[in-house]
Amino acid sequence: MLRTRVITALILLAVLLPTLFLAPAAVFAAVAGLFACAAMWEWARLAGHKPLACLLWAALWLVAAAALLFGASIISPSSRLLTGALTLSAFAWAALLASSLPRAALPRALSAPPVLSALGFVVMFAAWLALIRARHFGAGFLLSILLVAWVADVAAYFGGRAFGGAKLAPHISPGKTWAGVWSAAVAVVLYALVCTLWPVLSDSLFSRIGHHWGLPILLVCALALLALTVMGDLFESLLKRHAGVKDSSGLLPGHGGVLDRIDALLPLLPIALLLLIA
Repeated sequence: MLRTRVITALILLAVLLPTLFLAPAAVFAAVAGLFACAAMWEWARLAGHKPLACLLWAALWLVAAAALLFGASIISPSSRLLTGALTLSAFAWAALLASSLPRAALPRALSAPPVLSALGFVVMFAAWLALIRARHFGAGFLLSILLVAWVADVAAYFGGRAFGGAKLAPHISPGKTWAGVWSAAVAVVLYALVCTLWPVLSDSLFSRIGHHWGLPILLVCALALLALTVMGDLFESLLKRHAGVKDSSGLLPGHGGVLDRIDALLPLLPIALLLLIA
């Protein structure tokens, strides 16, 4: 299993790192779109659709993304479509998270496969658009957003293992602890402060927020974005419990599915970008 995980990770890095730092914008958008399309297929599966319907949802997503790529203005900072998509995504996440996480179950109104898939379509599209626009600010800026989720994930893993204690959401994801959350909070706040104080990171997300809004707002934003990564992870775990599966798919051997790898980024990307362009 470990060998499979390592091989898959190396292949992904060999594809994604050159795409992130070296590829033209259109190539980056296309590669990101293919991964998002795969995640849309997985979301439809977790929503309860039959195999053919899952493929149709993924195909519809891909066609819509391809059509929009012909209009480069959709990713300009003043684009009403971009701002609207990010705002709609924020409302979609608010509906999904507020109605499901406190009760550790999907409400009946949202659990119908077409409704759940439509919400997934919205949040997947907004995350993809945010990814493209963030890359236009620079690969380093985009990496600084991704690092919020990665720093939180690593800190939560080691903090949870070191301190254990009370479970965060035992009915959704029994392995997560409050110690892991507090460890992640400390790590993300420190990361935010380093981004603000270290001149070489002046183009990072937290540096831009800190210089524009000030230190108190920076700390609030850092904790809010951390909360989004945690809740995005928990919601995907809830979707898997709803579907009765361990992984979103087997597309990434040793790692599960694409959704298993990007769950924390789905709410993080659009809302982080919305802080800068709204």
